[in-house]
Amino acid sequence: MRSGLISKRLIAVIPLAARRWLRRRWEYLTCWPPVGAVRFGNLRRLAPVSRTFGLDRGACIDRYYIEAFLSRYAADIRGHVLEIGDDSYTRKFGAGRVAQSDVLHLQAGNPTATLTGDLTSATHIPSDTFDCIILTQTLQFIYDVRAALSHLHRILKPGGILLATIPGISQISRYDMERWGDYWRFTTLSTRRLFEEIFPKSNVTVQAYGNVLTAIAFLEGLAVKELKREEIDHLDADYELIITVRAKKPEGAL
Repeated sequence: MRSGLISKRLIAVIPLAARRWLRRRWEYLTCWPPVGAVRFGNLRRLAPVSRTFGLDRGACIDRYYIEAFLSRYAADIRGHVLEIGDDSYTRKFGAGRVAQSDVLHLQAGNPTATLTGDLTSATHIPSDTFDCIILTQTLQFIYDVRAALSHLHRILKPGGILLATIPGISQISRYDMERWGDYWRFTTLSTRRLFEEIFPKSNVTVQAYGNVLTAIAFLEGLAVKELKREEIDHLDADYELIITVRAKKPEGAL
């Protein structure tokens, strides 16, 4: 008690400016790296290394996670498959399991598209049509997400699988923003709640990929080859770069 009282008296006689200096010095010495000692190197810049998600440097970091997810659930890519934009993932992960492949695009003129239309008003697509729908990096460009999910559920066959990926941490896609809009970024919690409004809770599996390093690298537009495999594969629940969803329509659904 006596030593504590003496310490308080000593502090009381130290000028306020000196006390503030000592506090800042203490914070500097007890943080690691010390405050002010972080070296940003090539990343100390106000423009990203690449504005095209790293496409001009190699494979995109988000695509690494997307393909890991599709590889994990490749057995679901079978029968009659619908993919958005093109059929590249249907062909890459469907192997010999795909009997029929369709591609949906919002606007006419896409040479690979077999269907044209808006997922929020896709009444022209028959119900109970597809065994699998591959929906990668699409929902962020749709304002009425609930309407889109409702139609996706409707056009799946009973027992059909929706494999979806959506961004958690990402720059804006300027190309899409200027054409149809770039509206949303998600978390695992918001994603789960949205999908469980349409699909049974037990039929929805949500997982996030990413960590602080891959999030920074992705925002800067660095490529997969610029990181180590163990750096990319490390998962940190507080840095949801990509969110993946496997949702199954009930077998007995009408």
